[in-house]
Amino acid sequence: MTATIAPPRPGSHVLGFVPALEGMRGLAALGVLLTHVAFQTGATGTPVFGRIWGRFDMAVAVFFGLSGFLLWRSHAAAARGLAPAPSTIRYLINRAARILPAYWVVVCAVLLLLPQAGGGLRVWLANLGLVQVFVPLTLTDGMTQMWSLSVEVAFYLVLPAFAFALVWLRGARAGWRIPVLLGLTALSFGWSFVDIATPDGVHADNWLPGYFPWFAAGMLLGELAAACGPESVVVRWCSNRGLMAAIAAIAFFLSTTNLAGPEGLTRAEPWQHALKMGLGGILGFALLAPLVLGSGKHRFLESPPMLAVGRWSYGIFIWHVAVLSIVFPVFGVVPFSGRFVYVLIVTVALSIPIASASYALVEEPVRRAVRHWESARAVGGPNTGASEAVSPLDGAARTARAQ
Repeated sequence: MTATIAPPRPGSHVLGFVPALEGMRGLAALGVLLTHVAFQTGATGTPVFGRIWGRFDMAVAVFFGLSGFLLWRSHAAAARGLAPAPSTIRYLINRAARILPAYWVVVCAVLLLLPQAGGGLRVWLANLGLVQVFVPLTLTDGMTQMWSLSVEVAFYLVLPAFAFALVWLRGARAGWRIPVLLGLTALSFGWSFVDIATPDGVHADNWLPGYFPWFAAGMLLGELAAACGPESVVVRWCSNRGLMAAIAAIAFFLSTTNLAGPEGLTRAEPWQHALKMGLGGILGFALLAPLVLGSGKHRFLESPPMLAVGRWSYGIFIWHVAVLSIVFPVFGVVPFSGRFVYVLIVTVALSIPIASASYALVEEPVRRAVRHWESARAVGGPNTGASEAVSPLDGAARTARAQ
């Protein structure tokens, strides 16, 4: 008698560990580092390549897309009866434990030890509370990149409410979740054109609604992973590596032109900001889709070095600007005077071990403590896994489960 192997259900892999995302997270962190080195060495002003180096800030779109997918996929699965509904309390506790301890170490170190980053009580409170995008003139030297973390934390806080708003789209109505998500994404592009009076140093286009398309790209992938089986036409197209690579390359190329805004720190026109959000969403979707919907191996992204960089990616992100601020005086390099490659190599070489130490001394111990606390409270109850929604900054927990 021949055994029959049932084909995988739609969504059967939606909550599984995806090793390639670890490597992609590492690349995104290095991309953010690269664009900051390029700006502070003046490399963004060089012909042709300057616009390319400057647009590596689109790595933030990949970070946001990863957050959208990893944090939304459990809700998409629950809506289709593939997993229990995630616990909001547990989710918020895990988010806080994952993000805040290591981040607070950076804030204290920078504000206490970096002379040019000094500030009063408002700077301390705004940075400790991750509300820099709302409080004027609180993005300080050594931590200017934290604006994106501020936006991401806003997404973390809003996500449970967003999931609750769509709770009626479950079971037989779950098919409407993707059209509703696409409609809300289309509406969010209008935020670029809304004129909101803000104090000097605060720009409303840096708030969460302005960046929703980047998160929505990942949320859409979460819905597709839950709704579509491996033989679905949508999955076949989206997991086509060559096609998605070409789309990502075109989106990135267009983002280097004035369509996505002028060179440097000049404010973009509303239509340029909207186009940048659209191109970033396409870029993030195209880079992530083959990783989460495809079934093949991604040898480079899943290699031990890239998995390690992925585990340390949060530390790389939160520390690299402070490291860069020290590299210039210590190595005798004048800011905006060139030596891009040299400063890049030194910054990477210093940021990675610092990030590794952050992971070993802060991030991993806190994660273990939270898991121990959760186990003690569970009183022997099962661990559903569905409520362990994790962001692109979370490599450790998934790697540990995979091993």
